[in-house]
Order: sequence, then structure tokens, then C-alpha cells
Amino acid sequence: MRAPSARVDAVIVQAVIAGALSFSHLHDLAAAAGQGGWKAWAYPVSVDLLLVAAWRRMRQQQRAGVPAGGPRLWFLVALAASLGANVATAGLLDLDDVPGWLRVTVAGWPAVAFFGGTLLAHAPHAPETPTVSASPATDADRTQRPAAVVIDRPDRDEQPASSNDPEPDPESTTEPAAPPARVTASTISLPPALVDRARALAEEHRTATGHLADPDAVRVRLGLPPSMTPSVAAHL
Repeated sequence: MRAPSARVDAVIVQAVIAGALSFSHLHDLAAAAGQGGWKAWAYPVSVDLLLVAAWRRMRQQQRAGVPAGGPRLWFLVALAASLGANVATAGLLDLDDVPGWLRVTVAGWPAVAFFGGTLLAHAPHAPETPTVSASPATDADRTQRPAAVVIDRPDRDEQPASSNDPEPDPESTTEPAAPPARVTASTISLPPALVDRARALAEEHRTATGHLADPDAVRVRLGLPPSMTPSVAAHL
């Protein structure tokens, strides 16, 4: 079985070549300005790291919609230092007789790079957008909430219910009962899905506390207006 052949990316090769040339130019300029030994090798590392760090932070803030003026400024400073070293070593500057202002600039670069790197490292990150999620009970109530309710009014000749009717047995009130065919004028008929939901909430309350559920509390859990309390009570 043949091993997969390695594919060489032209962009990576070009980046490596350009980085090596820029690194060499920065080293030659630092050495000519009096920074010999390991210090001459540290200058190109400092410039390139500041360039990459400023570019990454600038892209992060732009994607988050945050102004990226600070990272853009330090990116331009590092780019100017790299480009200036490349131009200076192109024969326009006598490296055997470096002017004093260039020596001062090279000697002061570590402080500038340290200050810029510190500001980039401690820059505030982009704020995260909080995700607001509704409670499960609210989501269930929204899906089961009816689009409209129908008022079932009795006939004019129908007499109101007598107040002498015997009170129901408390034990029987906890068992689900079929919805009445007609309710009084002050109540509103509820859809079967909403009736099942109300009874489930009442049963849940009775199981947790051992007491019968308050119709008004069940109505609040269902997200219905106060006028619907009699209708909820009629189906519990």
C-alpha cells in the first residue's frame, strides 16, 4: 500500500521564505546598530511576534463587532519596523556607519514592544451575548395555550343552579371528571388540551403538598387572565 504523497502548499512556502528574509534583515540591522550576540537575534523575534499578536487580536475584535483601533495601531508599528529594516538593508544605508537616531530607535524598541504586547494581552475580550431561555412550564403553556376561547351562555329561560346542592366529596374532587356540557355565564369553556394540563398541574400540587390545588394558582401556571379562574375551577 503506497503512502500518501505530501502536498506542499505554495502559500506556506512563500510565507516561510518571506519570514526568513525579514528575520535576516532585522538581525543585520540590529547587529549594525550595536546590538550584538543573542540580542541581535531577539529583535526579529520581538518584531514578528508583535506583528502576529496584533493581527490576531484585530481580527478577533472585528469579528465580534468591537472597535479594533488599538490592535490596528500596534500592527502598523510592527509592520513599519519590519518594513523599515528590509528597506534599510537594501543598500540605502551604510551598515558600517549607522546614524545615531537609528541606534536610539533600535535600542528603544524593546520598551515599545513590551508596552504594546502588554496592552494587547490585557485588552478586554469581546462580550458574550447572554442566551435567555424560558422555563419548561412557560414553553409548555405557550404550546398548549388556545388561540381563542368560546363563551357558552345558557338560554334565558334556564334557571341558575340551586345553592342547596350537596357539597361534593373531597376525595372525589381529586379524580379527573369529564368536562361539563354547559357552564354558567361567568365561566368560559376550555379546550381539552388545556383542561388536561390544568388537571395535571392540580394533581402534581396534590401529590407534592397533600392539599388540593388553588384554582387561581393553577390559572397563573397556565398563563390565563384572572377572568378565567372560574373556568379553571369548574374543570378541576
